Parts: sequence; structure tokens; C-alpha cells
Amino acid sequence: MVDITFKTFTLRKAIASATIKASDALTIEAVRDGKVPKGNVLEFARASALLAIKKTSDVIPDCHPLPVEYAAINYEMDDLNIHITVEVHTIYKTGVEVEAMHGASVAALVIYDMLKPIDKNVEIANIRLLEKHGGKSSQNLPENQNLTAAVIVCSDSVSQGLKEDRSGKFLTEALKNQGIGKIDYNVVPDDIPAIQEQIHLFKNKKYDLLVFTGGTGLSDRDVTPEAVKPFITREIPGVMETARNYGQDRVKTSMLSRGIAGFSDDMLILTLPGSSGAVRDYMKALFPQILHVFSVKKGEDH
Repeated sequence: MVDITFKTFTLRKAIASATIKASDALTIEAVRDGKVPKGNVLEFARASALLAIKKTSDVIPDCHPLPVEYAAINYEMDDLNIHITVEVHTIYKTGVEVEAMHGASVAALVIYDMLKPIDKNVEIANIRLLEKHGGKSSQNLPENQNLTAAVIVCSDSVSQGLKEDRSGKFLTEALKNQGIGKIDYNVVPDDIPAIQEQIHLFKNKKYDLLVFTGGTGLSDRDVTPEAVKPFITREIPGVMETARNYGQDRVKTSMLSRGIAGFSDDMLILTLPGSSGAVRDYMKALFPQILHVFSVKKGEDH
């Protein structure tokens, strides 16, 4: 199975459809009038589709078990067709496309089975996904190419050449993958004036995003939050709450990070831990959704 441990819970929706094609209008009439010998075709199919949706991971090996929070099966009929529509919702880490298609296909099979004694040429057609929503692929995010960003590594050992930086280089590459056009990279010691000098520098350059890594822990030299806080004009507490909650599910010491986030006038500042593993977790928790703040701040999204 595909690893989804890094993903976050979001509302996911999917709608799938299938069509039953009859060879005679009398077949559809029998369904409408409840005169099919095997029983109520549509209600049997509805119950079977609901069971199929819930049991998808039992019969499709690579599907993850997930909570089904809503499911609906609807029908439309014309002269020769029964159109089945199945909608499924969940709040989980992966989508419900296969669940919706599984429900539609089983509903179609049940209808086929119940109609074949009265219509030898009935057939199933067009099982397909109509819509899917949720997850990162559905985020309505702004174009990032015009954004400017800087990554600042706060570390005594890295600034002295005693240790190789991994977190800052990963961050730089990760921001490139988000489509950000211009990214600067600097290393400073764990020193309040040195950190604040970087804030002044990139504010004067009118950069959009400044990301610090390191100095958010509990040692005497971890001073990044203290250096940054006086410059925050509008704090965004939910950003780091989200990141710490995400990390807490994976590493219990995530609760010890003191990172803060917010705008310094028009520049967004994030303060991430120095551990490369923590930085990876924080990026997965916050991006690309965090970049939406720029369009919100400009009043482009309401």
C-alpha cells in the first residue's frame, strides 16, 4: 500500500456513475412499477452499493481502510437506461474515488442480476468517475512564480563550519518545488542581532516569505522566536499549531518547539525547528496551503 502517513486529514468527496442499458422499454417500465420478479431492483442495488462502499478496502488490495462519513445512491431513468450516481464523503488522508466507483459498479451488477431473467440483452456501460474534491490537488492556490522567499539557517555549528546544513538546503529545494521563483539562502549564528539583521535585510528588499530553521527549542542558545517576535505585526497562531499537531502524531517531542509565525508588515515569517526531519514534517503540514495567505491578505479571496 502507498504510504499516506505524511498526509493530513481533509474533506474528500467523489462522485461516480454507471449505466444499465436495457434492450426493451418494458424492462425499465417493470423497474418503475416494481414488477421485476426478483424484487425491488433499486432498493436492493442501493443497499448493496452501501455495503460495497464500506468494504472497498477488503476487495481492492491497495485501497486504505477509511471512515465513510456520507454516501448517497441516486437513479435516473429514461426509455432504455438506468443511470446510477454514487457520492461518497470522508474526512481522511486519502480520497474516496475508488469507493464511489466500487459502489456504482456493485449497484450496476445487482441491477443486471435482477433484470437478466426478463431482459437477456441487458448490459452495464460507462462506469466512471465524474468528480473528485479534496486534498492538495483541489486547493485553489495563487500563482507562486512571482513570490520571493529567503531561507535562513540559525545555527552556531553550521555558521562556524563545524556541521553541514541539511535543513536549510532541503527547505530551499522544497520551496522551489512549490514554484517560488526567487529564493535566497543565508546562514547565521544563534544570535538575536544576527537574526534580526536578516529580517531588516529582507523587509527592505520587500520579500514575501522569510523562513528560519533552527533555534526554536529550549536550550539557552535557542533564541529565534525571541529575535523574531518584536517584528511580528500580525501573528497567525494557527500556522504553528497545525505544524506542531502534525508533528505530535509522529514525534512526541514536537510539543517542545516554540516556533511562531506571522506577518511583519507585508512579509510572512515562519520559524521552523532545526532538525531536518522536523522541517520535512512542517513543510508537509503547511505547504502549499500556507501560500494562500498572500492572496487573502491582498483581498483577492473572500
